[in-house]
Amino acid sequence: MARLKNFNGRYCESDYENAFLSFLEREGWQYLSGGGIPRVSRREVLYTDDLEQFLSNTNSDLTPDEVRQIIDTVRLAGAESDFATLHKVCGWMVNGIQFTPQNDLPRMVPLIDFEHPENNIFRAVNQFTVEYTNNGQTENRRPDILLFVNGMPLCVIELKNPADTNATIYDAWEQINIRYWRDIPHLLHYCPLACISDGVKTRLGTVRTPYEHFYAWRRVNDGDKVSTLPFEEMETMIKGVYTPERFLEIFRDYIYFQDSEYDGDEREIVCRYPQFFATRLLKQSIIKSVIEKSGKGGTYFGATGCGKTYTMAFLARQLALRCTDVPQIGSPTIVMIVDREELQKQGAKLFTKSEEFLNLGEVSVVPSRKVLREELGARQSGGFYICTIQKFCDREDDKIGLINDRANIICFSDEAHRTQLEHSRKIQFSKDADENMKAMVSKPYAKVLKEAFPQATFVGFTGTPIAETYQTFGDEIDRYTMDQAVADGLTVSIKYHPRIAKVLLDQEKVKLIEDYYKKCADDGATAEDIEASKKAMSSMEVILGEPSRLERLAVDIHDHYVSSCANDPDRVQKAMVVCSSRPIAYELLKKFQERYPEWFVEKKFPDGMDVSEEELRELKPMPFMAMVASVGSNDPADMYQYLGGVKNGKRSEELDAAFKQEKSNFHIAIVVDMWITGFDVPSLTYMYNDKPLKKHLLIQTISRVNRKYPGKEYGLIIDYIGIRDNMRQAMKLYGGDSSVAPTADDVDQATSVFREELLILKDLFSGYDLAPFLDPDGDPAERYRLLAKAAEYVFISTEELSTESNGGKSTKKVSFKTYFLKTVKRMRAAYDICQPSGELSEEESSLAQCFMAIAGFVRKMSGTSEVDTDTMNRHVAKMVEEALKYNQVESILENGEQEDLFSPEYFEKLSDVKMPASKLELLVKMLRKQILEYSKTNQMAAKKFQEMLEETIKQYHERRKHLTTEEAGVAQEETSEEIIRNATEQALQILREMHADRESFRKVGLTFEEKAFYDILMVLRDQYNFEYGTDKMVDGVSVNEKCKSLAKKIKDIIEVKSSFADWLNNQIVRDQLKFDIKVCLIKNGYPPQYSPEVFRKVMEQVENFEENKD
Repeated sequence: MARLKNFNGRYCESDYENAFLSFLEREGWQYLSGGGIPRVSRREVLYTDDLEQFLSNTNSDLTPDEVRQIIDTVRLAGAESDFATLHKVCGWMVNGIQFTPQNDLPRMVPLIDFEHPENNIFRAVNQFTVEYTNNGQTENRRPDILLFVNGMPLCVIELKNPADTNATIYDAWEQINIRYWRDIPHLLHYCPLACISDGVKTRLGTVRTPYEHFYAWRRVNDGDKVSTLPFEEMETMIKGVYTPERFLEIFRDYIYFQDSEYDGDEREIVCRYPQFFATRLLKQSIIKSVIEKSGKGGTYFGATGCGKTYTMAFLARQLALRCTDVPQIGSPTIVMIVDREELQKQGAKLFTKSEEFLNLGEVSVVPSRKVLREELGARQSGGFYICTIQKFCDREDDKIGLINDRANIICFSDEAHRTQLEHSRKIQFSKDADENMKAMVSKPYAKVLKEAFPQATFVGFTGTPIAETYQTFGDEIDRYTMDQAVADGLTVSIKYHPRIAKVLLDQEKVKLIEDYYKKCADDGATAEDIEASKKAMSSMEVILGEPSRLERLAVDIHDHYVSSCANDPDRVQKAMVVCSSRPIAYELLKKFQERYPEWFVEKKFPDGMDVSEEELRELKPMPFMAMVASVGSNDPADMYQYLGGVKNGKRSEELDAAFKQEKSNFHIAIVVDMWITGFDVPSLTYMYNDKPLKKHLLIQTISRVNRKYPGKEYGLIIDYIGIRDNMRQAMKLYGGDSSVAPTADDVDQATSVFREELLILKDLFSGYDLAPFLDPDGDPAERYRLLAKAAEYVFISTEELSTESNGGKSTKKVSFKTYFLKTVKRMRAAYDICQPSGELSEEESSLAQCFMAIAGFVRKMSGTSEVDTDTMNRHVAKMVEEALKYNQVESILENGEQEDLFSPEYFEKLSDVKMPASKLELLVKMLRKQILEYSKTNQMAAKKFQEMLEETIKQYHERRKHLTTEEAGVAQEETSEEIIRNATEQALQILREMHADRESFRKVGLTFEEKAFYDILMVLRDQYNFEYGTDKMVDGVSVNEKCKSLAKKIKDIIEVKSSFADWLNNQIVRDQLKFDIKVCLIKNGYPPQYSPEVFRKVMEQVENFEENKD
């Protein structure tokens, strides 16, 4: 390889260029200097000698003149635009070029041999000068490196000096995207791929990729650990993309163009590494599934915003073109199933413009089950159909049944966690005007799909899988998590800001509510009704909907949003307010209308925004804030009219379109369930959450703000309800490497429990013939009568049965009805886990549905007393409102980062909490949490601090109790505040001591983990009063060398055993660990006299430590 000149020993761009070329050479590219390529003119961009050699070698029947004709066709390629020419030439490179030899038929002549990479000529070329003319003057451009395959430049690489802080990859991108397209587009006609690098950042894209969508390539092979170190980007890119065989694989199937008629959009996309590896792995899994006829193609866990839809497109192309050697697949039919209209529109937007890329023939959105059945029946292969899961729900006019039984149907389920159709597992009751209640049992979604397509293979795509996802679609094939997406720059990070609206209860009003419930009991309300009402009235919604709280909430949201936007006034910053229910959302909207009427003046765009004439024509007058929700049949008149009444659907569509328009006046949406999943608005920056959320729904909701947008550094969750713990759990589950997939043991255990509970229920109804209910085609009236009779039997029974109580420590007598309902509840919990696995028989599933239907009927009949649950709820709701008192919305922490309880910053933030009682409440709460965390690694130390905290709280309550009634007014208030201050200081002291204890391992000379075992050895020695070693004071800490040595030995033993996967659930490994530790203790004379009790407590610490270790 020819080296470029080095200047005075400085590291120059040429040095990096040489390094890059040397890496390419190692992977199999032949180096060639651009000056060594013979060309008629520097305007020529093909190395025709290589192309001629390739065509002659692979088409021996063609004459030299015919080969030159083909070369001239490639050289003179043109179309209506530069981009259209690029698209056309790429098609030739991938599919071959049509040519008619003399005295022969037309045929496709390959320009690249993808099946046999060794037949191609791979060259890495630098100093390749390309001339152009500007205003009559000849100029030239010289790309840093061009990658030629068979004489055609397929990839341009622009490099910047790693040693020059002012030379960035953005400069490299500008060279390609602006200067090369402007000056030498005839080079880029052949060059779909682009790579930019400055030695630290190395990114892949196409010659039409916006800068922000150039991405690193962080894996070389399937199963490799993702590399996030910047200095590894260049080598990982070269090994992962530019080995000749991999390069051809990506070039052939992973560069996406829309259909030719849409070339005006200039849309060209190359896959990102997670899409590439997921596609490869899913293809292998689907082939295996089709051959083995399992029906489960696998689950892809891809973070929200990572491009799962394009992954589906790449996978569909692979199945269409690269499975011809698998006769069971051939050319498959793809059915893409989504859970709602929004995703159907998004899917249609991509796939209906991709017929050429997919190579499956027609792509269409299916309007009905009837059409889908006809379409699939009319073809034996090919076709791509998009439909919603509603097409598979029970309907009177089209019972589920068979749609098509071909084995080459592949079903893609988008947002697969939601297509479990949780509501389909619930018992549905419907009332008819002229008939009594009829019982209908719907089937689980997986079973419904299997009936529709009994031979098909199902593949799940989701960013938030639930256990049933894996049981329906199969094992997790690959994953790309939220933290990886943020690290790769696909999405922005999400910050969290808690601003809790604190709630106080007036205890006198609470007593009045209790008295009301007693009166209800005297008037005939059932115990179940009273319990249900208490549960409902203590729920969050009563608290969240209290008028004075909503007033403060509206003010705080307004003030926060206005001040936040003022920090960056030129950037569009949209917001979403998530409420817990439609009535609460509407009441909050009214608070905004009363206080900020200017937000409800309809305009096309906000004041002060620059809008072009063309943009103005697209915009409609909109308010700055609007509520988006469906209408309910029982909505109050004003709410019903506001939401559009019978035109609610049209209103929602118009608001949807406006919110997605950057310059529309509509900036803040109040929502409940709509728009919180699968709704993409990149400028959405703030989410004000006032809804209890957890697990997959929480992640889906907060992910609305993680989309990239110019100038947007992060999305912000402003929390008014306290979802922090749920968010941490969900982020741990869906952000990292955890899995919710149920193990085989989980399913086996659930199946066993299910069958035990089902047997109990059958015994309870041993005198009943349940057969009429089990026949889905039986007489509805007969099924209803059986339900009513069975429910009546439950009610009139005077039998009492024994059930476990107190955590299994004792038993108690309960009514037959209570026993029955609790048994059904346990059965159902087990049923939800084991049913999707297919382990249950038809009879078992039907019986389970039967008992669940009876239980549902019983619960409905429970509300027949004069004072029912709804009546009590309405009455108590008013009393609860009076009992609620609110202080101001309090920002517990001013930044969005997770707090460190022991940091000086945390103490400073704590001191900012102005109200003494709030400060003590917050401190005690956080201290409890920290003690709990400490107990996960060091039980003994945590126990000591827990006792100290409980003693402090006890003293606090004792002192408050002894405030005399004579001490009134200011004096009482001052005394009360002094008690609070003293308790706060004591709590702070515990915190400091705990901090010191946590850090003491350094003084002892142990690791943090070893110190946990050291503490248990020291405590047990003192507790059981035996001598072991000698204590010495070192830096104020008692140190015992023998206990230190023994603690290290125990830790070493644990490290060895815990290297076994899932050792805590492996009884053999656990038993061996116990034996090894017992031997270690005995050998080291701890305790001097063998004590099973001491040994047991040491093992408790061992297992506690390992169970909670990250």
